[in-house]
Amino acid sequence: VSFHPIDLPHLDYSLAAYYVIAPAEASSNLARYDGTRYGYRCEQAEDGLEMFKKSRAEGFGAEVKRRIMLGTYTLSSGYYDAYYLKAQKTRTILKRDFERAFATVDLVLMPTTPTTAFGIGEKSSDPLEMYLSDIYTVVANLVGLPALVVPGPQVEGLPYGLQLLGPAWSEELLLNAGVAFQAATDYHAAYAS
Repeated sequence: VSFHPIDLPHLDYSLAAYYVIAPAEASSNLARYDGTRYGYRCEQAEDGLEMFKKSRAEGFGAEVKRRIMLGTYTLSSGYYDAYYLKAQKTRTILKRDFERAFATVDLVLMPTTPTTAFGIGEKSSDPLEMYLSDIYTVVANLVGLPALVVPGPQVEGLPYGLQLLGPAWSEELLLNAGVAFQAATDYHAAYAS
């Protein structure tokens, strides 16, 4: 095993592109969950319109509602070109960055998150902070690459994950690398202190 630095010059744009594209796709896909044919149905409604409104209001949590609203906004007239189309172009640029990287390396190793895991029972109530913690994991989904997270070293008593990304269809290579990494380290046996 040898390590070589690579250049992913547009990686910083992945989070913004992801949070434009993913909510747009989610809002489109979740539109059918209206309580009529799919999804939760509120039974305490006077008529069909009230059932639809209550089913949508009660059937989705706050985060899903936030993403549906963002996605609907992104896909609405006047904003499609300004946001969605630009995010799709960014996705293409990121794919090319990874294609260039995989011309020189077999796998990419990067952190899973910019910080350690949250403590037990801890979670940020700030949605933006939670979104920012996804900065390294969204890129695999955005550009369609397989990825594997393995336990990394502890930092101040909390686990820190490492992520391996591979070129398309390299799942076997990723799994073998994960097994080899786990055999060579004892990070997987550690407990948060």
